[in-house]
Amino acid sequence: MIYLIFNEGYAASAGPVLHRTDLTVEAIRLTRLLHRLLPAEGEVAGLLALMLLVDARRAARTDAAGAIVPLAEQRRDLWDASAITEGAALVTRTLGTGPVGPYQIQAAIAALHDEAATADDTDWPQILALYDVLEHIAPGPLVTLSRAVALAMVHGPSAGLALLGTLDGDDRMAHTHRLEAVRAHLLDQAGDRVAARESYLRAARTTASRPERDYLMLRAARLT
Repeated sequence: MIYLIFNEGYAASAGPVLHRTDLTVEAIRLTRLLHRLLPAEGEVAGLLALMLLVDARRAARTDAAGAIVPLAEQRRDLWDASAITEGAALVTRTLGTGPVGPYQIQAAIAALHDEAATADDTDWPQILALYDVLEHIAPGPLVTLSRAVALAMVHGPSAGLALLGTLDGDDRMAHTHRLEAVRAHLLDQAGDRVAARESYLRAARTTASRPERDYLMLRAARLT
């Protein structure tokens, strides 16, 4: 439940703004309290680390006009270094000391993103290996979606697109724009500008978030 609150704050499902800081701050506060009460619970520590590492990028996720800035294009000097240090330390202290759960794995993935000096320095093979573990212990369409991106970064967009194809008949993805948005990104990487534009437009029609819709429409327009 706390993670649902955080996710809604980090990327609001509807409305004119991308972030709801009131929700992310409250989710982190509640998780800190839970961690103090249950210091030996690895998944509680993993959840706190995940929230800190993801929220650390908040200032760079939108520009001055509120438009979305994708991860690869973000100014990393705007990331919250103290939150990254705290989150990474939690991962280091927790991972491997007990049963490994999905929050710990996701936090380790977030740490690899945050600790890369530039987007090009990101350790995608290690991220893909962690997604392999995550898919084994907590399979689901959103994990497959994220793994497809990592797979594309390691083995090329065609490999990622092939994995995405396994989600086309999954009813759990029927009411989200994310599948088409990722497909558009990988099609663009593969050089299929026409198909990428169509997927961006389909994704834009599906989301109720104005910043996400504007971003997807802009990506489509650049491919015209």
